[in-house]
Amino acid sequence: MTDRQTNRDLAKRIDDITGHLAELDELLGTDTDVDRLLQLTASQVAASVPGADMVSVSVLQGDTARTVAATSDRVASIDHDQYQVGDGPCLEAARTREVTRTGVAEAEERWPAFARSAEAAGVHSYLAFPLIIGEEFAGSLNLYSEQPHGFADFDVALLRLHVTVACSAIASDRRYERARRVSRQLTEALESRAVIDQAVGMLMAWTGSTPEQAFAELARQSQNTNVKLREIAARLVATRRRPGT
Repeated sequence: MTDRQTNRDLAKRIDDITGHLAELDELLGTDTDVDRLLQLTASQVAASVPGADMVSVSVLQGDTARTVAATSDRVASIDHDQYQVGDGPCLEAARTREVTRTGVAEAEERWPAFARSAEAAGVHSYLAFPLIIGEEFAGSLNLYSEQPHGFADFDVALLRLHVTVACSAIASDRRYERARRVSRQLTEALESRAVIDQAVGMLMAWTGSTPEQAFAELARQSQNTNVKLREIAARLVATRRRPGT
């Protein structure tokens, strides 16, 4: 291959990467779920890295690992065998936060379960890139190649771009979801406070009790019936407003 052809190929790959990153960037700040972002990232990497015949994403949750995105069902057994024995290149990348690049033949001694599964699936080289979001999220982007030396330093450099944007998208999604959840909780709390205040006022008017005594009565009914305090208050308010009362 001539230098000119090589330069053209590199330019095309960079253009492809740029387009993929722009697509991911459009999702920042939206309500797109994390699994969709990771599946999109896996598909983009498979399309832009020539040696990546299959791609998956592993996520660690405590001591449990699972595959949340994949471009082929063939990778499921390879990932699963690593999870079963608790060791392998994808778990190594996630735990150490270091890129793991290996040939299957070289991995036989260190990760025999992974090597057997990979070889059975026709995989001969492997690259795992860590995905880290603060202290809450750890995982790896896993590339499988049917070639003995499927991944070069340039592939690692391009993957670094992908991972940076993907992690930003995940962090943005998590912030968005957290803010939305807090907003819902605040709304529910305000609604609960309003109806509880109404019920307390009604009890005070009927019994001549203090606010503390009226609230304590609502709390007692809630405990005795195992019904939320807000629901007890809402029933009382609804009964009072019912026609004919």
